[in-house]
Amino acid sequence: MAGEETLSRARGFSAWTTSRWLRVGVAVSLAVLTVLGVTGAWVLGRTASLSDDLVDAKSQAVTTAVRLESALLNQETGIRGYGLTGNPEFLTPYQQGLTEQAADTTRLSQMLEKDPEGLADLRRVRDAVEKWQARIARPIAAAPAGAPSPLAAERATEGKASFDQLRSALTHQQERLRSEQSQARDSLAATMRLRNWVFAAIAVVILALAGLVFEGLRRGITQPLSRLGADARAISEGDFNRPITPTGPADLRRLSGEIDVMRRRLVQELDVSEESRRLLDAQTADLQRSNSELEQFAYVASHDLQEPLRKVSSFTQLLQRRYAGQLDDKADQYIAFAVDGANRMQVLINDLLDFSRVGRVHHAHQSVDLDAVMEQTLSALSVSIEETGAQITSDDLPSLVADPTQMGMLWQNLIGNAVKFRRPDQQPHIHVTADHEGPLWRFTVTDDGIGIEPEYAEKVFVIFQRLHTKDVYSGSGIGLAMCKKIVEFHGGTIAVDPEYTGGTRITFTLADAPEGSEDAAAAVTDLDHAEPTT
Repeated sequence: MAGEETLSRARGFSAWTTSRWLRVGVAVSLAVLTVLGVTGAWVLGRTASLSDDLVDAKSQAVTTAVRLESALLNQETGIRGYGLTGNPEFLTPYQQGLTEQAADTTRLSQMLEKDPEGLADLRRVRDAVEKWQARIARPIAAAPAGAPSPLAAERATEGKASFDQLRSALTHQQERLRSEQSQARDSLAATMRLRNWVFAAIAVVILALAGLVFEGLRRGITQPLSRLGADARAISEGDFNRPITPTGPADLRRLSGEIDVMRRRLVQELDVSEESRRLLDAQTADLQRSNSELEQFAYVASHDLQEPLRKVSSFTQLLQRRYAGQLDDKADQYIAFAVDGANRMQVLINDLLDFSRVGRVHHAHQSVDLDAVMEQTLSALSVSIEETGAQITSDDLPSLVADPTQMGMLWQNLIGNAVKFRRPDQQPHIHVTADHEGPLWRFTVTDDGIGIEPEYAEKVFVIFQRLHTKDVYSGSGIGLAMCKKIVEFHGGTIAVDPEYTGGTRITFTLADAPEGSEDAAAAVTDLDHAEPTT
């Protein structure tokens, strides 16, 4: 039964939380300190009381009793001298003794008011004094001065006996007062020794209590928290298979268990994430290989198509020049269709070739002055600018680390589109801005042309996507797709501003120096110099 009670009590303690242990510990500590404080206060009070009684009562009573005896001796000496000589000067110590006697007797009665035995001794002294004064002192003092008093000689023996009784009463009183003084001194010494032992015990108990509190905090809180922190640090450093052992009070054990559950879930999530990462890496590798193959295919295909297309274009043009007007109208129309198709095919192939070269051939990153690139673009587009009367303005453009050829293609396509897609019979106005936004530059190309409907804001950046027929606006539909590829190759983004309604506003961002710009060309194979297949 005793073992079961002990086991039950241990289980009960194991369910205590940190706050409960702290509350109980603080309550016990306060109770112990309160008991110690009360004991110390009682000992100090007892010591102070005995000390005050010794100093203010017992010692003062002894001193006053001695002074009373001295005053009575002065009276006896004065009376005896006056009785023998009749000299009035001997009455001076007698009169002074009377005054001191009255004062000392009053003081003693006040000091001994709580001491019945002391008051009894004082009454005996008073009675003896009154008897001596009545029979000896006052009658002799009343005798005429100038001659010895006959009463002094007559009552000399009686006076001596009466004063001896008085001295005996004084001696008894003083012995008793000194005995009480000695007893009070012994009690004070004993109480002081007790005080010293009590305070020594209090110090030992406080030290023991502090040690228990420290050890309890160490075992119950700091040690489990340190162990939990060490386990958590090990897990944070990558040791996810390290289990967390619950220790300490119930709430710390519960916390350890919850962290261990989180660890196990994290291990499971990491396993799933690792598997997903491996699949993603495999898919990324496949995608990169596929993109590389597609780029190579586009490049090689465009090269391979150059020669047969040139032949088709050359011969159809020869047919048109040699047989124009010699055949019927249908034949001339068919020949014109063939020539136009061959020319458009040539434009498409060249544009596709340029598109495939972005990021693969033109990747010489260096400092590029965009103001200079803008001047070159305006020079290249000077004919269409003069024909349309376009007015092109721009803010001061920054210098960036980029591929100069791609920057030229970017600005030429954007400015060229703004000039091309103008409103009929209206002089186009185009403005270029550049604003620094943190680590990026935001550029805008704004025109007052025909604009782009919001539903087509994404479609215009897809290769070969056209919003108008070739009869209305010429081109291959690859310009904005190439701009998107150039901007993204340099780490930026490009989009149509849907809030602008006065025409078209293209916004795009470029960094001062794209990440990995120095190594951008390392993983790309220059296929521009490869021999085209036939």
